Amino acid sequence: MLGLIKLIQDIVRSLNSQGTPGQLAAGMALGAALGLTPLLNLHNLLILAAGMLLNVSFPGFLLGWAVFVPFGFAFDPLFHAVGTVLLINTPALKPMWTVWYNTPIIPLTNFNNTVVLGSVLAWVVLYVPLYLLLRWSIKLYRERVYARLKRVRVFQVIAASKLYNWYRLFRP
Repeated sequence: MLGLIKLIQDIVRSLNSQGTPGQLAAGMALGAALGLTPLLNLHNLLILAAGMLLNVSFPGFLLGWAVFVPFGFAFDPLFHAVGTVLLINTPALKPMWTVWYNTPIIPLTNFNNTVVLGSVLAWVVLYVPLYLLLRWSIKLYRERVYARLKRVRVFQVIAASKLYNWYRLFRP
């Protein structure tokens, strides 16, 4: 239960952070790669490095990862079907898969796993629409929902209370 409350606090803190909606959306869309694809693969190490090195919101990156993990599990059968079509049912691609498999380091990406291939392809296709949708949603949230929330009397009392300010001083 405490973990869920902490997650909700982190979500609200991230949504209201100093970063632009574009930075937060880019971080979340990049983090979606870790949520949608099986974790122990070389491409995820590259995605993690990109999340740390690029000018994206890292809390947004972690939030995207957490939010998209259930979707990754839910869509595994679809990812498997896409990967099967590309790896097994398309003979024209077989020479490319053979060359890639015999190239150093590339097999560490586990592209020869149907779920991995399908999920990476799905994330690549969905990155731009996901980014645009998230950026629009975050902007809308900040303009409408958070603006209204700040005007609610209970929110103002909690934010202005000495107990709340004291709590903010000592929270990790």
